[in-house]
Amino acid sequence: MEMSVEILGHSPAFVMVAETAADVAAREALLDRAMGPKRRKKSSEKLRRGRRPSEGLAFVARDASGGVAGTVRLWDVTLGEGGPAALLLGPLAVDPSLKSAGIGSALMRQAIAEAARLGHAAILLVGDPPYYGRFGFSAARTGSLAMPGPYERHRLLALELVDGALDGVEGTLKAAGRKLKAQELNSAA
Repeated sequence: MEMSVEILGHSPAFVMVAETAADVAAREALLDRAMGPKRRKKSSEKLRRGRRPSEGLAFVARDASGGVAGTVRLWDVTLGEGGPAALLLGPLAVDPSLKSAGIGSALMRQAIAEAARLGHAAILLVGDPPYYGRFGFSAARTGSLAMPGPYERHRLLALELVDGALDGVEGTLKAAGRKLKAQELNSAA
């Protein structure tokens, strides 16, 4: 599913498309510019390491030249030991030179809509409550959940795509989903 977005009168528009294998180097360089070298030490990264994003839930924003201007990916997790399936969103990043152009919001809307269309029940993330609150995320349903490793509790946010999906969930998020193949692990290192 492709979404074209005209952002703040800029023309030509940015286009939100499925990430491809050819985007890996550009995505990693963008993440380094936007988030710095400490990004690989985050608790969320522990859940992503050695895994592939959830099927059909990795997107990039392309600029007029086809370059990667933004990225968002969602990952399969389980909520606690033997708990229900959910998605972990992240990282969401936009080229620092294009901040406040609406690219991050467009990527979030694309990711949420596609996750709902694919039948996922809930999305969790660790992030800034004022920013993610506008998409319906809050800490109201995450009090009995935890991330592996250090994190700030008030930044563990969730969005139910199916009412009641987070009823009674508890425990630490665990990685699930598809593992990277050996050749992908080597190129991701």
